[in-house]
Amino acid sequence: MPVFLVIYLFYLRRKSRAVERAGDKNLIQALSKDHSPLKNLVKIVLLVVAFVLGCVAVANPRRPDDTSGEARKGIDIVIALDVSNSMKAVDVAPDRLSRAKHFISTLIDKLQDDRLGLVIFAGNAYAQMPLTFDRDAAKMYTATANPANIAAQGTSIGDAFKKAEILFGDETERFRSIILITDGETHDDNAIEAAKELAMRGVMINTVGIGSPEGTTILDSAGVPKKDPSGQVVISKLNEQILKEIAAATNGTYVHLQSSEAAVKTVTDQYVDIEKKALGDSSLYTYHSFYSWLAIPMLLLLITEIFLPDRKKIKL
Repeated sequence: MPVFLVIYLFYLRRKSRAVERAGDKNLIQALSKDHSPLKNLVKIVLLVVAFVLGCVAVANPRRPDDTSGEARKGIDIVIALDVSNSMKAVDVAPDRLSRAKHFISTLIDKLQDDRLGLVIFAGNAYAQMPLTFDRDAAKMYTATANPANIAAQGTSIGDAFKKAEILFGDETERFRSIILITDGETHDDNAIEAAKELAMRGVMINTVGIGSPEGTTILDSAGVPKKDPSGQVVISKLNEQILKEIAAATNGTYVHLQSSEAAVKTVTDQYVDIEKKALGDSSLYTYHSFYSWLAIPMLLLLITEIFLPDRKKIKL
């Protein structure tokens, strides 16, 4: 705020000197009688207040919720979401990816005491979100996942497993699990072997298949069915076999996603009898953020400043 004040005073000084150099002061005032110094000051004040609100919003003020201070016992789960082009197929409404996102949102609400991470993958895999208790962040990252996030297309399940293992880190006390959500349409020969290696490290993989075994076409950006290099229309089918093999190799379960609620129950039932542990001896906190309480007024002030004229209303 002091910096803004100095800049504003410097601006007023330069303006005053410019008026003095321009000629007769009374004449200039007469020519600019519609200019309102008060409104100009109000615009500056709006900008300064908006800036302050923005700074405080970025600092993310928050308060602990009612359960703060209690060690939360649970497990670590990484959700591996397929965002390849085949996930835009519409053999399930509205499309495979949208149905997968709805499933994840329902799952997030169910797993309240577990840390969740997110990996998105197509031809390559990317760790989109580290393990966290922040449910709002998990839903936000899930909602923004789409094929455009990854340039290399394909379905690299093995690479998704590697990125999930990185997210687990060195934590060995808590049970670890991966929930793989895909149509299984992959040419990744390493997927089964990667799953077996994770099983040896105590990681359970539950697989969720999306789509229909009969398959359907994939529409390109022009809205017409996609064709392969030979000119044949591409048919994307759910590959249940590989997903069943991955789940079986890690003592997990496979579920064909039709109803999100039913699929979530099938997956979460796998974790019922698993020992839940807290992270060391630390107390883990969840918070209510006041970010939007500051960001929204900041935006309104900026909009007001833009549309507020700095001229007087001239009575005719």
